[in-house]
Amino acid sequence: MSDLQTIQEKFDSLKVCVIIPTYNNAGTLAGVIADVAQYTRHIVVINDGSTDATQQIIQSFPFVQGIGYQVNMGKGFALRKAFKYAAEKGYDYAITIDSDGQHFAKDIPAFIQALETEKAAIVIGARNMDQASIPGKSSFGHKFSNFWFKVETGITSPDTQSGFRLYPIHLLKNRRFITRKYEFEIEVLVRSAWRGITITSVPVSVYYAPKEVRISHFRPFQDFTRVSILNTFLVIMAFAYIKPRDFFRVVFNKKKSRAFITKHFLNAHQSDRVKAMSIGLGVFMGIVPIWGFQLLASVALAALLRLNKVLVLIACNISIPPMIPLIIFLSYRCGSYWVGAAATPLAFSKSLTLAFVSQHLRQYIYGSITLAIAAGLAAGLLTYGVLKVFKRKTVTAVELG
Repeated sequence: MSDLQTIQEKFDSLKVCVIIPTYNNAGTLAGVIADVAQYTRHIVVINDGSTDATQQIIQSFPFVQGIGYQVNMGKGFALRKAFKYAAEKGYDYAITIDSDGQHFAKDIPAFIQALETEKAAIVIGARNMDQASIPGKSSFGHKFSNFWFKVETGITSPDTQSGFRLYPIHLLKNRRFITRKYEFEIEVLVRSAWRGITITSVPVSVYYAPKEVRISHFRPFQDFTRVSILNTFLVIMAFAYIKPRDFFRVVFNKKKSRAFITKHFLNAHQSDRVKAMSIGLGVFMGIVPIWGFQLLASVALAALLRLNKVLVLIACNISIPPMIPLIIFLSYRCGSYWVGAAATPLAFSKSLTLAFVSQHLRQYIYGSITLAIAAGLAAGLLTYGVLKVFKRKTVTAVELG
């Protein structure tokens, strides 16, 4: 049995199809379909409102499942439509490949091999972005997207903008997405990672046609603005909900919490001083009065000071909702020492409102900064001491054993 026959059979047994979204790429579409057809006849072409000869080309391949609509809606909308169609047809996985000839069908077997290794993963075809033919705007967008994906998910991915991917569409069913253009490919990655779907990659080849003949529907200003708005939303969601959620899931899972402590507190690759400073900075940033920006500022400072970002973020969660009344109360108490006779007494049981805080803002700001410094120093020193004691006990136990 030839390698091609083996791949074709795996498409059948694994319930995989290839989805080709297209919009006015009549010049390259037929070649892409023909190349893909060497590996499988399970091909779905989604015509995103093309006005050229696209529909005639689709109809010239009898085995192709063609779907489409009259008005161009955007790549994200096309993919969502195709995913729904493929799932209804009984497919569990879909490989997406662009219709502009940028990708090579010869890389399809790499996705099938990755699927056999990990069934619940989005597999990205990572391009070599160091080639001389790569447009400058693509290189910048690639780095920009990879950076924010790491911030939002904690996952390092070599190419978050590649459209050559394998999706486990059976895991994406009944999911509501908010984007319809190019930014969908970012949204689906981030939100899938938040759900625990593995994000992995395989190396693929890439071809960029010369500038004078290259067809691109990417609109730099409009689409980059859309991507920036989406990333702003995703970052807020990540730090306001996802990261605290994941932290508490670890805390209340005995096995995970033990592994987490071993990895971040007890690893020998970072000094006790760095770990203690990370905890101290996190507590400080969790109390200091920059509500809404605490987590973002914490990440930036942790990177600047080369501290343990995970520990900083954990400690920053001292300002979770149940702790906020106590933090405000202690901030006012600390602030009373700075404002003297102008201090406003505050009972812990008193109802705290924004109006009350704004009326006595100076006392609160002075006090919260004081409390942040004191609590940060105390947390850092306590962490340092605990780590030293633990290591001393560990060494003693080893010596006695």
